[in-house]
Amino acid sequence: MSIHHAYKTCLLAGLMALSAQLTGCAANTPALDARFGDAVRAARQSQTLYPEASANKDPVLGLDGKSAVTAITNYQSQDKAPAQTGLIVNLGSSSGQ
Repeated sequence: MSIHHAYKTCLLAGLMALSAQLTGCAANTPALDARFGDAVRAARQSQTLYPEASANKDPVLGLDGKSAVTAITNYQSQDKAPAQTGLIVNLGSSSGQ
């Protein structure tokens, strides 16, 4: 038996073993795929306060247009202004006594 023939035999045996392993993995996949995304859907549903909110066509009441524009403008300009850092004072220390 030549080395070339032994190499082909080992390669063929390896490919057959690999295909058997992959077939075993594929057999379990439909059971997992049937429940794919259930955890995300359950979490989203449990965090939704009012699921039928999109059916409500009444306008939101509360702010007139001018006040709403001012509020949005102030909100958006908060990111542009640098954060003010204050003086840090050490109010307590541990001196070991």
